[in-house]
Amino acid sequence: MGRPQLRLNMDRRGFLTFLAALAARPAFADDFSAFVATLRGPASEAGVADALFDSVAGGLSQDPSLTGKRAGQGEFTRPLKTYVEDAASPGRVKAGRDSQAKNGPAVAAAARATDVSVEMIVALWGMESDFGRARGDRDIFRTLATLAFLHRDNPVYAQEFVAGLVLLQKGLPREKLKGSWAGAMGDPQFMPSAYLKYAKSASGGMPDIWTAPDALLSIGNFLRESGWVQGLAPLIETRTPENFDYATLKQDFSAWRAAGFKTLDGGALPRQGVAMLFYPAGASGPAFLLSENFFVLKAYNFSDSYAFAAAVLAERLAGRTVLRQPWPVETQPLTQAEREAIQRGLVARGLYDGKIDGRFGPITRFAIHAFQRGSGVAEADGFPSRAVFELLRANP
Repeated sequence: MGRPQLRLNMDRRGFLTFLAALAARPAFADDFSAFVATLRGPASEAGVADALFDSVAGGLSQDPSLTGKRAGQGEFTRPLKTYVEDAASPGRVKAGRDSQAKNGPAVAAAARATDVSVEMIVALWGMESDFGRARGDRDIFRTLATLAFLHRDNPVYAQEFVAGLVLLQKGLPREKLKGSWAGAMGDPQFMPSAYLKYAKSASGGMPDIWTAPDALLSIGNFLRESGWVQGLAPLIETRTPENFDYATLKQDFSAWRAAGFKTLDGGALPRQGVAMLFYPAGASGPAFLLSENFFVLKAYNFSDSYAFAAAVLAERLAGRTVLRQPWPVETQPLTQAEREAIQRGLVARGLYDGKIDGRFGPITRFAIHAFQRGSGVAEADGFPSRAVFELLRANP
């Protein structure tokens, strides 16, 4: 018989139900090894041989350092400007240019093959692994098994554990499969399922995302397959025209042009596409139009701060100046409890139905904008300010 077909046949809802049932059974609630053993079934369905499963699962132990790790991700917890200035610092720009020069042919080939700009590919390379210098050295199977055990309400980690086994079944050596605390690997910091879907080899064979040619090509391929629009900047620095009515925060570029928006230098906006008006520090601070490519970057990492920083880093790598407008400093930033209170207040008014996590992405900002408009706020900028918090609290 030929080699069995490798597949990942794992429905998210079914997997979630499966893990929830396990969590409710005392035999697995506190027994890491017993929990890992239950992943044999999904692994077998994905084409993983029992002997391979045993060789990995048999020697695993829980990693205690991962408890509470998810809550501390800087791209979700740090102020945007602080995060961006660190992620797109002059030092990282210099390191990026040096890495680009050192790997010029590979970078150029990746850009040609994927229709993604050189600077954007290099920027993500820097954001993810500091140009290959910070890939992580944790065994991904111990990491993913631990995270799956700790977060049985989320099937992703168990699915990624199985996807990692598929990589072994396909022939990747175990010693390669090391990565970050979240199980991301190589220069692009791909999760195992992302490797299976997006990794590409520049020379044939199994993609080696631990080397620059394959890593750069794989980053570009991820963006292309996620809907990247060639030549479209992820963010465009702009200025709010006088008499703008703040009626919407999202519309076609043609509508933004009609409303008087231009680039900060007075140039024309892109001819096509939809953009979101984004005030990172409120209407008194800088203004940006976030294009469809900004949200493609969020497919790589769901954090707005990450996507913003990656776009800024790409601009700086290309030698363009960004963040030129004054950025006000919040004198009394909202606490985590206050941020969550804003979301609860929006839920109570039927304006928001997302998670209560204190993270303010586009969905929360649109809800804040709707609340501001309904409350008669003139500059309905969608920014989660202390004024919004106080207005919600004053009108329960």
